[in-house]
Amino acid sequence: MPGRPFLQIPGPTLVPERVTRAISQSIIDHRGPKFAALVHECLAGLKGVFQTVRGEIVIYPGSGTGAWEACLVNTLSPGDRVLACVNGHFSAGFAKTAAAYGIEVDRLELPYGAGVPADQVEERLRADKTHQLRAVLAVHNETSTGVTSNVAATRAALDRARHPALLLVDVVSSLASIDFRVDEWGVDVALTGPQKGLMLPPGLAILAVSDKAFHASEKAKCPRAYWDWGPVLERNKRGEFPYTPATSLLFGLRESLAILNEEGLPNVFKRHARLAEACRR
Repeated sequence: MPGRPFLQIPGPTLVPERVTRAISQSIIDHRGPKFAALVHECLAGLKGVFQTVRGEIVIYPGSGTGAWEACLVNTLSPGDRVLACVNGHFSAGFAKTAAAYGIEVDRLELPYGAGVPADQVEERLRADKTHQLRAVLAVHNETSTGVTSNVAATRAALDRARHPALLLVDVVSSLASIDFRVDEWGVDVALTGPQKGLMLPPGLAILAVSDKAFHASEKAKCPRAYWDWGPVLERNKRGEFPYTPATSLLFGLRESLAILNEEGLPNVFKRHARLAEACRR
């Protein structure tokens, strides 16, 4: 289309015309019934994309970096230890954010271009006899290298080690692009932004949260105000937010979820795999 940039970057990605038109519609009252219906549609649609029935969805105005903070401050306390699998720029950023909150970060340093090795994760967990590690941090698809890690294998490592640590996973560049299953893979918090597989402009921080993570949040002592997911979830039940939401982006999100549903997630994953292979060749 003349005058329209053709982005060939990791993200933000191109926004479909249907989504652009949805975003451009007039603002509505974010305390009214039409907005409540919009919120409930978005939450239900995201559950399908995260492939979760048991988990709850949390949406904030924000970014993927904000989603890191939301994930960490709601589940951990200063002085807690975590195992951070560092295999690229963004996994390093996830670990750095944890350290900024006084969380002690044990780094599993990996070569850039490598995936997360489940055997090394298991070895670290087995060595933690007193279960001081409260969480394992990983990135499903490391944007800086394009390498996808096997989250199911990481969960299996936790299970084999009989370790109670939370599994916290960044899915910013994989959700709605690569098969990712919150419930089946036992992910406790999966976090993302909308500007890649969800085909939106940046501006949202989105999490899928397990019951285990919610229980952890009851004891978490990291300071939290804006990122506190308790008030968000409570107001979401009524189709509201505890603050002014990103109304226009939610219009776009509803439309992007409709597009994904029309194509079907298995077909979306096949298309991305085919295009990725074309780029490699």
